[in-house]
Amino acid sequence: MLRHSQTVMAAPPYPAANVQRLVGVSAGSAGVLGLHRLRQTDAPTTAYLMIGERCACNCRFCAQARHSTARAHYLSRVVWPLYPLETALGAVAQAFERHEIQRCCLQVTAAPGGFRHTVTAVDRLRALSAIPISTSIVVSGLDEMAALLEHGADRVTLALDAACERVYADAKGSGWSRRLGLLREAAARFPGRIGTHLIVGLGETEREMASALQRLVDWQVGVGLFAFTPVIGTTWQDRPAPPLRAYRRVQAARYLMALGICRVEDLTFSPSGQIVSYGLGSDRLLELLRDGRAFQTAGCTGCNRPYYNERPGGMMYNYPRPLTTAEAAAAASAVLSAASCAELSHLRAAGAVVHGGRR
Repeated sequence: MLRHSQTVMAAPPYPAANVQRLVGVSAGSAGVLGLHRLRQTDAPTTAYLMIGERCACNCRFCAQARHSTARAHYLSRVVWPLYPLETALGAVAQAFERHEIQRCCLQVTAAPGGFRHTVTAVDRLRALSAIPISTSIVVSGLDEMAALLEHGADRVTLALDAACERVYADAKGSGWSRRLGLLREAAARFPGRIGTHLIVGLGETEREMASALQRLVDWQVGVGLFAFTPVIGTTWQDRPAPPLRAYRRVQAARYLMALGICRVEDLTFSPSGQIVSYGLGSDRLLELLRDGRAFQTAGCTGCNRPYYNERPGGMMYNYPRPLTTAEAAAAASAVLSAASCAELSHLRAAGAVVHGGRR
């Protein structure tokens, strides 16, 4: 999101009594909204606002987790300076009118009063603008999701983060079955208006991630795909980010599944769970990936999340813009190299390849 991260300064502190009137605004969003001056290589196309303070949840990877010692106004590797709610919402409405942003996303921590404050923010923003509004929030049930949609949000996101129950228990704790069930119920009741997040690199295999993606595609749940990002002050601050090639393989799987070109049953996996084939010839796979769209940020329409997982000038997991020809070729090559005919033939000869999750 930033060209020079050292240029970002938090807004002046406000008295504790006013905290409920404040909202965090991602540094890049604040730059686009005119709340402060900031040089950016790729500007966000969504305004990202954070509602709430330190979260009641204790996800091991999150800067806002209950036991995190990361700085208070951080999420992933992005700083979120505080601004008065009305100022931020007014700036969002004006930026949308100027066609500088396409959506507003409210990121809500599981803090006391979070749902009520989110409804208020949705109401106030909807009164100012027709901008599409997403809410990423922990809800108690379908009634709260319905309320957000009725008040003017066009999309409600309930983060799974983990690809399977085993990883969820390690990274987030209990509650996998309930959250998965709630996502399924919500998607059936509000088709096309429910989303979730999945994070690559929490300890899952590519096979587990592909299975989760297929399930969500079948339910018509939109998926925002992230790469695990180690953040100082979190429990998992020393855990490495996922290998780029592994992330590219998962990106390709998500893209091809979303287009209906392949299903998880068509994929072939190594004994360790790595994707080695998509059930497509190399020429066909290259044709599908060569435009680079598979490797752009995945999530809500208009969401590009610049440098949420990356540092400017560093390794790019999610591109916040169309890829150059060279970038697209490199990304596609990373996918193709994992599914080389030689490797696949060797695995087949050894009788060790898993097809569609079945040996």
